[in-house]
Amino acid sequence: MTGLHLPPSGVLFDLDGTLLDSAPAAYAALQALCDDIGATPPPFVQVRAIVSRGASAVLRTLLPDAGAAELDAHMPRFVAHYIRVMGPLSRPFDGIEALLGALEAAGIPWGVVTNKAECMAFPLLKEIGWWQRAASVVAGGTVTQRKPDPAPVLHACEKAGIDPRRGAFVGDDPRDIQAGRRAGMATVAVTWGYLAGSHPADWDADIVLDHAGQLMRLLKLEVQA
Repeated sequence: MTGLHLPPSGVLFDLDGTLLDSAPAAYAALQALCDDIGATPPPFVQVRAIVSRGASAVLRTLLPDAGAAELDAHMPRFVAHYIRVMGPLSRPFDGIEALLGALEAAGIPWGVVTNKAECMAFPLLKEIGWWQRAASVVAGGTVTQRKPDPAPVLHACEKAGIDPRRGAFVGDDPRDIQAGRRAGMATVAVTWGYLAGSHPADWDADIVLDHAGQLMRLLKLEVQA
């Protein structure tokens, strides 16, 4: 665990639940799958809580007793529905666009490290206009390991030219904090995400924040006109 350096050499973010509120898209895809198979969708609040855990976890809310083979059988159709709606139904959380713009204006590289599969993460980032802005994007499948392993974080640092000892990792899931810590980065847990049924205060992060604007103030970034 390390302190927050000013200015940081770079900032890496988790995607779903940290930068983007993608729960409406995941739920719409699940509703479409339910229409396909004649099932009743679970409540939105149940799905939202685990969106950061990925597509398998979302399907598990619909099919809690299903085995791996049954989940795998439904996965392609769910993913196809999700890809169709993920751009229009995903929105940056409050203050995120200002934060990213301020990082760019200060010359601080930022990137994304997500466990979301490349087939979904890469097109989504391109669709919302962040692909060219991010200094690095590492998704599920980019490297063999996934968070909480530090390998994808370290790979993102290498691609973006970030010294992990002087960088920060921001996320809304315990796996984000574990991966960032193991990579030697300062860790920032956010309370506005999906939280996986726990509370960021219990994750041993260096910093816990309630709004993206707080990170701007900590990093002494200026709001861009």
